[in-house]
Amino acid sequence: MGDIDDALERAGRETFTREPPKTLKGRINFLMGKLKTTRAVAAELGITQRSVERYRTGERKTPPKAITDRIDTAVRARWQPRVRDRRRKEAATRTGITVETRARFGYTAPIGTTDDGRMRRLTVHLPPAYADRLFEAQQLPAMKNPEMTRPSGLSMTLATRA
Repeated sequence: MGDIDDALERAGRETFTREPPKTLKGRINFLMGKLKTTRAVAAELGITQRSVERYRTGERKTPPKAITDRIDTAVRARWQPRVRDRRRKEAATRTGITVETRARFGYTAPIGTTDDGRMRRLTVHLPPAYADRLFEAQQLPAMKNPEMTRPSGLSMTLATRA
């Protein structure tokens, strides 16, 4: 469920009420607050403990792009978990979710005819019962058959009533 998990994660990020810290020092300090030790932060980011200390004190200000991306991912994964949980609960009980994907539609016909298959964008609103089932499936352990084909270009939005 890689694409679906990613889409749900992006939808969760859209529900943030505040932006995560922007500075490197602020992000590292945020991770320190969540993970408690420089060793745990270093293990999470795949860097040395001393590098974490340097980023935290401001000795190093610009990490390589790969490390910057890992820091950003780690911060966003831990940012405002209660807001995300509240939004998921609301989608699973009241509002549902909107799923948008691309699919190829067409008939078997010679190439160049109007019946030739083409990519179409589908947008479907899932009622709360199905949204709840989707969230439950996401919480289950990894699928037994990881070689299953997955849809590409999937995007989801947690619907809200205005």
